[in-house]
Amino acid sequence: MKKQWINYIVLLLLVPISIWIGVTMFDDRKYVFISFVIVILTIIPFFLTFENKDSSIRYMVVIAVMTALSVVGRFLFAAVPGFKPVTSIVILTATYFGAEAGFLVGSLTALISNIYFGHGPWTPFQMFAWGMIGFIAGLPYIRKMMMNNKLLLVLFGLFAGVFFSLLMDVWTVLSIDGVFNVKRYITVVSLSVPFMVTYAVSNVIFLLVTVKPIGGKLQRIKTKYGI
Repeated sequence: MKKQWINYIVLLLLVPISIWIGVTMFDDRKYVFISFVIVILTIIPFFLTFENKDSSIRYMVVIAVMTALSVVGRFLFAAVPGFKPVTSIVILTATYFGAEAGFLVGSLTALISNIYFGHGPWTPFQMFAWGMIGFIAGLPYIRKMMMNNKLLLVLFGLFAGVFFSLLMDVWTVLSIDGVFNVKRYITVVSLSVPFMVTYAVSNVIFLLVTVKPIGGKLQRIKTKYGI
C-alpha cells in the first residue's frame, strides 16, 4: 500500500507539477530538462516494483523491448498523421505488467522517438499523455476487465484517443501566449476533432491486430518467468 501511494503521488502529482513549472517558469529552451525530470520521476515507481534481482532484469528487458516496438511503430507510420500503434503497445504493456510499466513505456516512447520527429515544448505533454494512458490502463481493476473482455479493450482504445488529443490541445492553447483560455481551448478542440477521431479509430485497429500476437507473448513471458 505504501508503494502504491508513492506511485500515485509521483505520477499523478509530481509529474504534472514538473510540466507546469516548465511551462510557467522556464522558456522553451528548458523542455529537454523537464523531459528528463519526468523520466527520472517515472523511474522511481518503476523501480519500487522490483522484488528480486532475476525478475527485475527480465522486467527491464520487457520494458525495453516494448518501448523499442512502440518507437519503431511510430517511425513506420510517420507518413500517416494520427495513425500510430504507440497507444496500443502502451496499453498492452500496462495490461500485462501494470501501471508503472505502462507509464514508463509511454513516456519513454515520446522522449526517444522525438529525437527523430523533433523535440520541443510539446515533448513533456506527449510524455505525460502517453504515460497516463498506460497508467490508467494498468490500474488493477481496469487491466483485469480488459484482459477478459475485448469490447472493453476497444472502448479503452477509443477513450485513449480522445484523452491524448484533449491533453495535447492544452499544450496547443498554452503555446500561443503561455496562458490557458477556456474559450480558446474549446475552439482548438473543435478543430482537432478529425485528428481525434482518426487517432481513436487507429487505436482500436492496432489493438485488435496486436492483442493476440503481442498480448499472448507477454502473457507467456509473465507466466514463464514469474514477472
